[in-house]
Amino acid sequence: MTPAEWVDDAAGPVVRPYAMVRGRTRSERYLFDLVAFVVAVVDNLQHWVEMQPEHQAILTMCRRPRSVTEVAARMNLPVGVVRVLLSDLLDARAIRVREPADPVGRPSVQVIREVLEGLRAL
Repeated sequence: MTPAEWVDDAAGPVVRPYAMVRGRTRSERYLFDLVAFVVAVVDNLQHWVEMQPEHQAILTMCRRPRSVTEVAARMNLPVGVVRVLLSDLLDARAIRVREPADPVGRPSVQVIREVLEGLRAL
């Protein structure tokens, strides 16, 4: 078997996700909601010593707001790995995170249905 045959898409990634985040399985300080929006506030982090290609890819992708799950899907990485990478970027102040609105204070589905029915009756 030649080296080209051994390392192909079927063999999986050359660098395992666990190695990308240096063995960290979760962020120590941040818990990112799956639907939280992430947006880059800097274009690159060349001054940041520990930057990895994945960090740069996230910054490039997040020039427009993207959800945590969308970032994970587009990068083809587990959400846990993406959360660790995002925490690195948040520590470096390279991204902003917009958490989803708290459901407290929102009308219930029943109230919205009743309002809709009332509007239809007009």
